[in-house]
Amino acid sequence: QVQLQESGPGLVKPSQTLSLTCTVSGGSITTNYYYWNWIRQPPEKGLEWIGYVAYSGSTYYSPSLESRPSITRDTSKNQFTLQLRSVTPEDPAVYFCARAPLETIAVVTSEVDIDALDAWGQGILDTVSS
Repeated sequence: QVQLQESGPGLVKPSQTLSLTCTVSGGSITTNYYYWNWIRQPPEKGLEWIGYVAYSGSTYYSPSLESRPSITRDTSKNQFTLQLRSVTPEDPAVYFCARAPLETIAVVTSEVDIDALDAWGQGILDTVSS
């Protein structure tokens, strides 16, 4: 059974870069045909999809976040990392990493249907403060 675990600093200063890593166990991030996602939930708001890195290494991001997010992977460590540049007071949230299969990735990117993701990390709270 695949397991995901988020890690990273819980506090970042405005205008700096938020960096979080998801470590995957029980399965490889290069296995066909899975997509490895970052999703967040701001306080008192719904889930927001940020982006993914695919089994192939390709990436895709939410247009609403413009060019701020970047997702990379380290296949030797079976990890993928989110960097969110130029954080603002609107970026505090619980950040999740999660896996989606090919069959449901289109749903994930459009409306974050939780049933479309078959494995989740527990989430990590990140705040923005000077």
